[in-house]
Amino acid sequence: MYYVAILRPELIDKNFEDIYELDGALKSLDGTENKSKLGANALLPISLAFAKAKANSRNQKFYEYLAEVSGTEKINIPIPMFNIINGGKHAKKSADFQEFMIVPKGIDGFPEQLRAASEIFHTLGKILDSRGYATTVGDEGGYGLPEGHDNKDALDLILQAIDEAGYKQSDEISIALDVAASELYSDGSYGLKSEGRDLSSKEIIDYYKRLTSEYPIVSIEDGLDEADWLNWSNLTGVIGESTMTVGDDLLVTNTKFIQKAIDEKACNAVLIKPNQIGTLSETIEAVKLAKKAGFNTILSHRSGETEDTSIAHIATGLGVPYIKSGSLSRSERLAKYNELLRINETF
Repeated sequence: MYYVAILRPELIDKNFEDIYELDGALKSLDGTENKSKLGANALLPISLAFAKAKANSRNQKFYEYLAEVSGTEKINIPIPMFNIINGGKHAKKSADFQEFMIVPKGIDGFPEQLRAASEIFHTLGKILDSRGYATTVGDEGGYGLPEGHDNKDALDLILQAIDEAGYKQSDEISIALDVAASELYSDGSYGLKSEGRDLSSKEIIDYYKRLTSEYPIVSIEDGLDEADWLNWSNLTGVIGESTMTVGDDLLVTNTKFIQKAIDEKACNAVLIKPNQIGTLSETIEAVKLAKKAGFNTILSHRSGETEDTSIAHIATGLGVPYIKSGSLSRSERLAKYNELLRINETF
């Protein structure tokens, strides 16, 4: 009732010209820099509902309205990053890294990308089952590995699944990692429990360099702690020419931090989470700033998800090249992929 008491009298029966005017009113009502008064989960649904109503009133698809208000010159179906092995906090006692993803960037067309990922995911399940491993899934729908398996074991299993499913490593299917390094960082070092060692910032950067030379890795998200800004620049300098260094915890979809990353060359890609920043217009501005600087952008779900499909339209309408929506299981993950299939049919 607290939120209703504040928001209802300021919104009901009021006219707003566009999403920027509506979101401006929401931000003023909250009055804090980080939405700490009302919260992103209260503000974003209003922002999205308004934009969808605007689209309906114009007989537009939601992604078409987003393309119009953002000035997107070329809309596209994003390439998905499918999380097929969970680790870190998403699958305790498994590998250290939080997400091991496959990226079908060498395959044309979203339906065929989805087909390939599904076949690789289920092939991986058969491989795990043949070894006597559990094939239950984590909170983003990927498999977990038994205790005693490290990060390279996870990567090797993915390569085996790619091969056995009949696809080509690198040429058709690449790999992306979400390290979630802030969860590994303590007292100045990064703890890789699955490998029984602690690494300095320089050592873990060297570790990533070796991994990217041995495996077809095209993206490393949150490779360092969110406060380790100096070494983020070093990481991007070492692997950034061939690999996306993606800021999530580092940037939190905030244009102030994105601009700092641009100025300091801290990373070369931004993870975009609408409910991290709190309004649709701020999401649009974060994407526009990143794209203007030549950064890649990845529209992302959250760990605690619903079956809402808005991010499929946001990624498409803003011309974002990649999307993260989890694995090829769990209905809240599949809902986004099904919506992208429907969007694809309208092109």
